[in-house]
Amino acid sequence: MMSPKLNPPCSGWQQDLPGPNEPLAEAPTLLWLVPTHLNEIFMELPRNTLSVRGLMVWFAWLMGAITFGYVAFAVWLPLSMEMLGDSLAEIALYVSIQIVMTVFCVWSTLLFYRIDASPPRDLPLRFNRLRRKVYVYGFHSVWWNPFTRWYVTTASYDWDDLRGEKWKVRGATANGGLIIKEGVSIAVVKPGTNEVIERFDLSTRAANTSNVWAYVCHYMQHGREGLSPSEAEPRDMNDVPPYNLALRLAPKVEWPAEMDIESRSAPI
Repeated sequence: MMSPKLNPPCSGWQQDLPGPNEPLAEAPTLLWLVPTHLNEIFMELPRNTLSVRGLMVWFAWLMGAITFGYVAFAVWLPLSMEMLGDSLAEIALYVSIQIVMTVFCVWSTLLFYRIDASPPRDLPLRFNRLRRKVYVYGFHSVWWNPFTRWYVTTASYDWDDLRGEKWKVRGATANGGLIIKEGVSIAVVKPGTNEVIERFDLSTRAANTSNVWAYVCHYMQHGREGLSPSEAEPRDMNDVPPYNLALRLAPKVEWPAEMDIESRSAPI
């Protein structure tokens, strides 16, 4: 039985994939993913924070309307029932319940909005084969706390320090069903060790997960020859559909100026 090489392994670990410079075990093909840039210097792959964006923001508007109506009703009801004549204990209980419900409604409204509209329009990865580096555009969020700061992160890592892992997790749905997610994460290890110092997702789609890693490795090892697809029409991920409100409200992808130039160029 296989055991993970990395310490610690990723959550839901299934398999360690070939190292960044090892022979490939799978065909370097992409079934659903389309590179936004692909040339002899660098390749850029898109990553979505959600499989579908544009729905949660409408739930936020609906929840906001419900919150407004609920607060108005909570104020009107005691006045219409002349609650001022009730005991202090009853008034305190009523007020406490309304405060809790109002906070819950406000929390839900902000959470739905931020989940859909706060992440950037895309979270691209850039693989520069001439510099042998990967550039990661990430996003830090606390999904249960819409009141805290959510922010963009950018980082670069040496290609030789990356390791691919395939994972699968199972969970239950609200109606008692089973949901399965699988994907590939990339671990950054201390040079010469299997000690993980950072991780980021490469793919969170159920189909064609390990082939994505093979595609990246083939590009970094051999260039575009033999890849499918081997060409990509450059696309600006900030150019989003006008009908998708969440993406229109989401922050644009903006790399730091120096990193943007470095990640797209060859070393001098």
